[in-house]
Amino acid sequence: MAQSDEHWLARCDRPLCEVYDTGMFDLDGVVYVGRHAVPGAPEWMAEAAAAGMHLAFVTNNASRPPRVVAAHLRELGVPARDTDVVTSAQAAARLVKGLVPAGAAVLVVGGDGLVEALAEHGLRSVDTLDAGAEAVVQGFGREVGWRALAEAVAAVDAGLPWVASNLDMTFPTPRGRAPGNGQLVEVVARTTGHRPLVAGKPERPLFDETVRRVGGQRPLVIGDRLDTDIEGAGRSGLDSLLVLTGVTGVAELAAAPPTQRPTYLSHDLAGLLAAHPAAEPAGQSGGDVGRWSCGSWEAYVDPDGNPHLRADDGLPAGDDALRALVAACWAHQDHHGVRIADTPVSAAWRTARASATTATVERDQQ
Repeated sequence: MAQSDEHWLARCDRPLCEVYDTGMFDLDGVVYVGRHAVPGAPEWMAEAAAAGMHLAFVTNNASRPPRVVAAHLRELGVPARDTDVVTSAQAAARLVKGLVPAGAAVLVVGGDGLVEALAEHGLRSVDTLDAGAEAVVQGFGREVGWRALAEAVAAVDAGLPWVASNLDMTFPTPRGRAPGNGQLVEVVARTTGHRPLVAGKPERPLFDETVRRVGGQRPLVIGDRLDTDIEGAGRSGLDSLLVLTGVTGVAELAAAPPTQRPTYLSHDLAGLLAAHPAAEPAGQSGGDVGRWSCGSWEAYVDPDGNPHLRADDGLPAGDDALRALVAACWAHQDHHGVRIADTPVSAAWRTARASATTATVERDQQ
């Protein structure tokens, strides 16, 4: 299991897929973006499964039922059974069940995923408050418009229990970021002055629902978002792997507060198949919190708050470089109480990648 001080990257001396028996994979930005697989993801996940890791798919997106999500995954070449998919709609439906009588009508603001999840618990879905609704549940749906939001406002103003599947403000698409369910929930919240119960990440209900349905003694959360996947794993006492194929970039990771720092990190899901060294202190030259090294890479932050990253052998700036860089940035942030701005982090990363590429070309030409 993880060997690390709290809020720091851990060391794992064996491939993660051999150490953790269940992978709880986020979907958007981790396995796919839109209708297309993240390059390499199906193959790496198949290798992890062959090594003994049970693949579970845990998504804050409540718009599609698990069977539809699983069918999409199989189309992409990902080995997935319907029962391996757990959605925030299922976690939300269980919360609603605990708030209303058996067989109650529930106002649904969202897609088919919520309707089917409620039906699993014997609850009836309605689309107006006047149909006898005793609670309102809200999740993402591409067709949600003014009328549905107005019904939700009326229901919340009437004092009905209100459950939201998740509060993601954005989600990744092939064209970039798009508004998420959190934006729609905010419309209702600002209008009514109330806040919902939340089922999805980073709250515990979705993680608890996954354990209930999928099992696993040593689960690992795999995600692309610091504020949902990684923070939620920490709240639930689970280790996590952050990948950079979705919404989180190097600058955001380097500025992560302690509650949003992953146990491990990797550029992509190839990190499941590898051991993970930890960045280590490497002397006190440079900034006042010292240098940090991982593999052949060293990083530090100078007194002006500018990070520096370099290696002597011209290796590609891969995961070891990233581990050294974020360790130096986190140490600086924790020591001074000030996060490093995005621009100098991005500049340090670009410089390191360019220098490594140049060194590799020069070596190959010798």
